[in-house]
Amino acid sequence: MPTAKLFTPTGEEKGTIELPEWAFGSKIRRHVMWEVVRNYLANQRHGTASVKNRAAVSGGGKKPWAQKKTGRARAGTTRSPLWVGGGRAFGPHPRSYAFELPKKVRRVALRSALTLKARESQIAVLSELPIADAKTREVYSVLRNLGMVQGKTLLVLPEHDPLMLRASRNIPKLRTAVFTNLNTYQVLNSDRLVLLESTVVRMRDAEVKE
Repeated sequence: MPTAKLFTPTGEEKGTIELPEWAFGSKIRRHVMWEVVRNYLANQRHGTASVKNRAAVSGGGKKPWAQKKTGRARAGTTRSPLWVGGGRAFGPHPRSYAFELPKKVRRVALRSALTLKARESQIAVLSELPIADAKTREVYSVLRNLGMVQGKTLLVLPEHDPLMLRASRNIPKLRTAVFTNLNTYQVLNSDRLVLLESTVVRMRDAEVKE
């Protein structure tokens, strides 16, 4: 059974806590993780790059010189891709880079990423995270007690919490996510994961079969 260290908001270690086997004890499939990250990044692309081909560049209607008897190569237009100021051959045009992957593949990749973090001891569990006034300093103080103010940290919540999101959004390199909306890229792009103890309990109850 995979485990992680359990901490109090003051940074005191309380022991260890068992993590759900279905999420943190899977086989690590690196190629599947690569496929899902590639899919995520491709779906973020706007695909707005565009250039003009020789037909779209203005001018160039007049033939530069006679076809024969000049000693130079034949040329029909100054807007040829071979000329400076000409159109571009095979340049990019607006298109969508998005593609779909099966839900099962995305699920396997997420489990692999979580398992990788657990095996590399990059997961910490907080017994609680008390936020009274939605103040950024309260969340920052807890992270400082845990020694996690450096590097990228992903805070995994049990459910959507507007108060917590407001208190943490201005902390550099801190991202928050509800465990039901986690994706492989978020997990792999973080140096460490911080889970609430209530998040672990919810994950145990939310086991999803392949």
